[in-house]
Amino acid sequence: MVASSSKRQYTLADYLAVEEMSAVRHEYLDGEIFAMAGGTPEHAALAAAIVVLLGKKLTGDCRPYSADLRIRVEATGLATYADAAVICGDPQRDPASPTHVTNPTVVVEVLSASTEAYDRGDKREHYQRIPALEAYVLVAQDKKRVEVFSRRSGDHWDYRLSGAGEPVTLGALAVTFTVDEIYAAAGLSAV
Repeated sequence: MVASSSKRQYTLADYLAVEEMSAVRHEYLDGEIFAMAGGTPEHAALAAAIVVLLGKKLTGDCRPYSADLRIRVEATGLATYADAAVICGDPQRDPASPTHVTNPTVVVEVLSASTEAYDRGDKREHYQRIPALEAYVLVAQDKKRVEVFSRRSGDHWDYRLSGAGEPVTLGALAVTFTVDEIYAAAGLSAV
């Protein structure tokens, strides 16, 4: 006979209570709460550089947000944080959690060895279920490399990889910059 082990299932309210009391950030999905890993100085510098760069280039009613922004994917229940995000228009708050927004236009994740597979796979798939999301951006910290998944229509996404010296275009925001601009702003020109 195999002994069964039962995992505690948490509610969204449990998760929100943990987040309010904790100095560590957590993600919530399917009744489980996961601690999020801290980043390297390079990771933090790239995330900050992206927020600043987007802030300088955005026009109209679009605003950049730092990693403090809480995002909720209503279709899947994921509650998480991105390294950077842009919301065009007013932030729409999750009815179940007014501290989470549900309408990012662009989400940016800086890749690290411990999160790269998740950011490229399951997390990307969660984010792509957000109706307002127009682009999902992955930024490498070990080489000059930026990947953009852009919504073409409905659930169809285009993919573009840009390397050193190449442009990165976020069509939904009417913003273009070079890969080198991000790494220079982060003080990582030699990567």
